[in-house]
Amino acid sequence: MSAQAPDGFLAALAGFDLMTVARLRTLLANHEPAEAFAVAAGRAQPSPVVAAALSPEVRAAWCASAQRRPPDEWAARCQACGVRVLTARDAEFPGPLRLDPDPPGVVFVKGDLGALDARRVGIVGTRNATGPGRDIAAQLGHELSVAGATIVSGLAKGVDGAAHRGALRVADARPVGVVGNGLDAPYPRQHAELWRQVAERGLLVSEWPPGTVPEPFRFPLRNRIIAALSEVVVVVESRERGGSLITAQAAIERGIDVMAVPGSPRNRAAAGTNQLLRDGAAPVTDADDVLVALGLDTRRAGSGTFDPRPVPRGLEADVLATCRRDPATVEELVLQLGISLSAAAMTVARLERSGWVREAGGWFEAVAVWGDQR
Repeated sequence: MSAQAPDGFLAALAGFDLMTVARLRTLLANHEPAEAFAVAAGRAQPSPVVAAALSPEVRAAWCASAQRRPPDEWAARCQACGVRVLTARDAEFPGPLRLDPDPPGVVFVKGDLGALDARRVGIVGTRNATGPGRDIAAQLGHELSVAGATIVSGLAKGVDGAAHRGALRVADARPVGVVGNGLDAPYPRQHAELWRQVAERGLLVSEWPPGTVPEPFRFPLRNRIIAALSEVVVVVESRERGGSLITAQAAIERGIDVMAVPGSPRNRAAAGTNQLLRDGAAPVTDADDVLVALGLDTRRAGSGTFDPRPVPRGLEADVLATCRRDPATVEELVLQLGISLSAAAMTVARLERSGWVREAGGWFEAVAVWGDQR
């Protein structure tokens, strides 16, 4: 079993019944993929940490799941639809997810991972968007792509699809679509061509293996990935209890700026965005507002010495100062600054996203000159 490629084991595990994000992370942190599959199938002894996390109900569900399709069939299915399977142990695993407080155990990707190297803006909103809402989403997607940003969204109807279509009007745009089902079956079906274009020119990302159907519980999990991959999240239209507010909350929890497009108080599709504005989100009236938030407002450049990186403040400034003295690991930042592990990890992740530090072998060092990411 261990001689097989790990993709099949990982895809199989990700598709198990009762396999949560936390359980998959724990399993893969304590066992290699082939051994993890054997443990989940009841054919090998789990580590003490894994054993403590397993109830009889979970064990039974996993054993039954292991009988449905062998790992080599999962691997063949991934290969047939051009999907790669990555874990945090892989160098290609998306950097913004590596230090996330709730990272996926595995990600399934199709397309160009280099799309994540650009500055990234999440654009989200209601599926039942108004005509003006779709127009604004498309305009933002287009103008931000012209400025060199990568648009991250969920490929849903309404705002998401409009933002991606706007981005794809730019010849060299590389949009990122994060979805709540397998990458082999576009959802909604009407967006099949949009999926194809995003996969060809940008990147598709999912936590679930091919064949996974879209179910309601998957979309809030998908939304946290959209937030984690973004440097700024823009909510174009959202109803009072819209799913986009879950994305906004996930961004806030990660220290990622949330912005919102103001709407008429008579527009139910703007009730959620107007509430975000009342709660302190920055307003968006055009792409320049977002570029300012990213530190990429070239109107203020003035000279060749312009540094577009946002100025670190508070804990970010303290962490950057520490990394300027000497490269440091996350654990050393915890000891030197007296902060929690999650605070240290999230702070260096934000600094890395904005170009102030770079990571090499678990060590973080300051980047003195913008663009020097060697």
